[in-house]
Amino acid sequence: MNDSVHELRPPGTRPRRQPGGFRRLWLLFAQAVTVLLALYFVISAMRPEWLQRAPTQVALGPSAVPVLQAPSLPASGSYRDAAGRAMPAVVNILTSKASRETHPLLKDPFFRRFFGDRMPPDEQLASLGSGVIVSGDGYILTNNHVVEGADIIEVGLADGRKTAARIVGTDPETDLAVIRIAARNLPVMVLGDPDRARVGDVVLAIGNPFGVGQTVTLGIISALGRNNLHINHFENFIQTDAAINFGNSGGALVDTNGHLLGINSAIYSQTGGSVGIGFAIPVSTAKTVLDSIVKHGQVVRGWIGIESQDITPELAESFGLGRSSGAIIAGVVRGGPADRAGMRPGDILVAVGGKTVANTSEMLKLIAALEPGAKSPMRILRKNRESTVDVTVGKRPRQPQ
Repeated sequence: MNDSVHELRPPGTRPRRQPGGFRRLWLLFAQAVTVLLALYFVISAMRPEWLQRAPTQVALGPSAVPVLQAPSLPASGSYRDAAGRAMPAVVNILTSKASRETHPLLKDPFFRRFFGDRMPPDEQLASLGSGVIVSGDGYILTNNHVVEGADIIEVGLADGRKTAARIVGTDPETDLAVIRIAARNLPVMVLGDPDRARVGDVVLAIGNPFGVGQTVTLGIISALGRNNLHINHFENFIQTDAAINFGNSGGALVDTNGHLLGINSAIYSQTGGSVGIGFAIPVSTAKTVLDSIVKHGQVVRGWIGIESQDITPELAESFGLGRSSGAIIAGVVRGGPADRAGMRPGDILVAVGGKTVANTSEMLKLIAALEPGAKSPMRILRKNRESTVDVTVGKRPRQPQ
């Protein structure tokens, strides 16, 4: 007997193929696709230029010479998104100072008949600076020197609208001012964090230099915490090499996310043009000034009535001081808060409210941040002995500019 098994099938039909052959073909196809995808991802990561489309040859008309036209690709390394987010909130500020003494001829009807009722030259609106919209309620930050003494203020928005503005308050000691407009649907600048900024970070300066129109310039942060420039009483500037020129004052210094880092304020220049040394007031300072002006109508700062100077290595050696930080109290206002608390000339102020005093600039900022009327512990060094005195903080008087 034959033990082999025969497949029974109808006459005229072909033998049925086993599924093993089809499965092998499918596995080969899947492996090939996997290898190709892996090659694509490796090339896209290591050599992306190999995957770019070659320029296409096109003709600009039936008889034009064929040229090479690059495909439409996003710009590499562009800051268009940051500029696009920040530019709508930067405005142009036009001001005029009305004449205090009008020439008698301007009141003569016969003279006005020939020359009309035109505004005198000193009453013409002039483009003096820029500003930044920081609130949907119409609050705009700018420099004090942009609006100082102005009787008429007009704001030009990036969308072409022009509207009158009024001064809410000014702070000459930081060269900041807050103005307000009554327009609706305002673009607002998002505030950044200057404390996280570092030297070498890319920044954009946005303003209206020389009145040519809104302009964006590029640079980096050159330095942080610049002071002793004798520009303002309170100085903590961000230095940048982004081009800042006349008319940029009050404009925005933004990071690569389009967030506000500072208000452009001054340049170092012997010609009046940019030489790569510009200074911006950190937005942290500007925010403090804004809140105080909106709340009180002015900036309220602490004051204790002392004059001070930095501890230099020479002074430390001559007085036998074992430290180089702190501020030497050179003078005390008679009857002032420091005098009533027992401070004396020659004392060294080493801490204010528990915060260490590094130098006179730091001391001014720490005292200015105190609430007038409140008591603050201050640590002093007298004849190499430390002691703590409680000072009832006064209100800082307005300083001459």
